[in-house]
Amino acid sequence: MRISGPTIAEILASHESGSGSPTATAARVADAMTAAGDDGTWITRRSRDELLTAAAEIERRPGARTLPLYGVPFGVKDSIDVAGLPTTLACPDYAYTATETAPAVQRLLDAGALCVGKTNLDQFATGLNGTRTPYPIPRSVYGDELICGGSSSGSARAVALGQVPFCVATDTAGSGRVPAALNGIVGWKPSRGLISAVGLVPACKSLDCMTLMAATVEDLDRVFEVIGAVDPNDPWSRTRGPLYDGTRLRVGLPAEDELEFFGDDVFGVAHLALRDRLARLGFDCVTTTLRPFLDAGELLYQGPWVAERLVEFGDFLAEHPESILPVIREILTGGYRFDAVDVFRAQQELQRLRSVVARLWADFDVMVVPTIGTTFTVGEVLADPIRTNTVLGHYTHFGNLLDLTAIAVPAGTTADGRPLSAMVLGPALSDDTVLAAAARLLDEPRPVRAQTHIRLAQKEPR
Repeated sequence: MRISGPTIAEILASHESGSGSPTATAARVADAMTAAGDDGTWITRRSRDELLTAAAEIERRPGARTLPLYGVPFGVKDSIDVAGLPTTLACPDYAYTATETAPAVQRLLDAGALCVGKTNLDQFATGLNGTRTPYPIPRSVYGDELICGGSSSGSARAVALGQVPFCVATDTAGSGRVPAALNGIVGWKPSRGLISAVGLVPACKSLDCMTLMAATVEDLDRVFEVIGAVDPNDPWSRTRGPLYDGTRLRVGLPAEDELEFFGDDVFGVAHLALRDRLARLGFDCVTTTLRPFLDAGELLYQGPWVAERLVEFGDFLAEHPESILPVIREILTGGYRFDAVDVFRAQQELQRLRSVVARLWADFDVMVVPTIGTTFTVGEVLADPIRTNTVLGHYTHFGNLLDLTAIAVPAGTTADGRPLSAMVLGPALSDDTVLAAAARLLDEPRPVRAQTHIRLAQKEPR
């Protein structure tokens, strides 16, 4: 599927040459959002007049055409603060108007980018399917009542529709990768801490990760050069790891009998066909095991990490239980069953699994697995919300628990026309290597790059 809108590179070329302008781009975006109507993509949209005014202000900046994101429109998941706009987390009774902009988003604005609004999500960023919202439920751009995926549902849909070339979203358990997979775009979960999480309302603070969605790896690179920065106000912040050196990449492939497609033979055949192409793409393939990764993933919702959501939302749950969707309320209240012994027991088991996984990386540089093992319709998810959500996270739940970097890469469609996506995984701070592998899967040229200096974010926490 070809994304209908221009890429960041195309927008910048138009603005810099004078054949287009930020105001013309803002008008196009406003028209596209209006034409789409209230389809579940956006929660808060800036009006056409607001967008044109903001774009004109960007044009008037000194040296505007040299700005790295001059007039490029983007969306922000509605769990991330943008000053003057409401932050709702898809719960109207929880909503507040932000007075400070998240430092990561502010870096984009300072670079000339144009924020057009806040995107829909599963309530409190709890879910991977995109149906857990009091606003219209978004569908995948592939149609047939296919779910959009979540929790960053609106962000993925906005990019896939071509309304904006990129969105800033989040990924705690797959919330950026799953909707990217279901909408045929690229969804990158960097190593935790490479993008400041200050100004993000946390779901599970120890696992939360700011993410990027776009149509190409080149666009991800452009945005990350701006948004990636060490932030002393974020206790999980850290510097980027080494850049890919151009050497031949070794790809770990789990044994076929360890892959799970939940009875979806069409999806299984399509993924295995993709694996067969890897050697022809220049990868050295190594058979490995997925078992310790999956064991770690089972800890996320069967272990005490679900209780971490109560740190942020426990008081609201106690005071306004009826304001929370029933399925979200069930998940949140489930956190009360864990005690301190459960926490330490789970931490010790996770550390054991981290040690096992760390040794595996000596045999390969990246791993390739399905992003999702099957798909669901909106009706199927609403009929069985917990089980279907667990299935969707089978290959993503372990990512942040094991401190990995990961990217969902579109890989065409299955024989029956559903979106296919491969996920490239790597150990913490191997982000550039993972991006290089993703670009190769997309047949997208990506030059080996020189190391850049470390930047510091300047904004204070809200």
